[in-house]
Amino acid sequence: MNNILAKYPKVRNKLPLAYQEIYEEYYKINRDGDSSATSLSQKMEAWLHKKVAKDLTTNTKSTLEIGAGTLNQFDYENTQPYDIIEPFQSLFKGSKHLNKIRNVYNDIDDVEDGLTYDRITSIATFEHVLDLPKVVAKAAIMLNEGGSLRVSIPNEGTILWKLGYKMTTAIEFKMKYKLDYQVLMDYEHVNTAKDVEEVVNVFFNKVKGASFGLSKGLAFYRFLECKEPNIDRALEYLKSYKG
Repeated sequence: MNNILAKYPKVRNKLPLAYQEIYEEYYKINRDGDSSATSLSQKMEAWLHKKVAKDLTTNTKSTLEIGAGTLNQFDYENTQPYDIIEPFQSLFKGSKHLNKIRNVYNDIDDVEDGLTYDRITSIATFEHVLDLPKVVAKAAIMLNEGGSLRVSIPNEGTILWKLGYKMTTAIEFKMKYKLDYQVLMDYEHVNTAKDVEEVVNVFFNKVKGASFGLSKGLAFYRFLECKEPNIDRALEYLKSYKG
């Protein structure tokens, strides 16, 4: 366990100037699916959203979504109350779903003490998080009894995932910006799918997984349903956290 947690928080390398200049523009295009390659990716990513929403048999489960982006999870579910964590607020500015949001937070540290949820969700976000154990530990202690952390991620660190974006998005990115897409991916994706699975297993006693592909090693995406949080371990980690 200590070996798993020792590599966090991670450090993100500085993005070269040429990438900084197009970063916000491209990030918005990517999340909106406003290009041929990103539109195709979003169609495939429907699996990520559907897996996260699959637990809903009622629309009254309190939810916190980590990394809500453009609020596109509302195309797949409509439960209340619904809070979000999203520091990049221009992504959801003007969204038709804004009236469904109770609270907007920039960071998980901003969530009020004592506020708890029936479910905490995250779609294509945990691969970006530098201090992942802190986020997962906080999620563990913020769940109501019987609640779950539901995480969908790209299968970063595997050959099929890399081949998938190199044959689509990377080519389109190169044609538009004359830049290497791998530089952007290395900057964005600081955690592999294996990293994410290891961390959630530290703080949850019951983790159930699913893959969009043949197996964990040959899949485009992964889903993790995390239940039975180890509260004592989470509290102990947060007490000693020095990020």
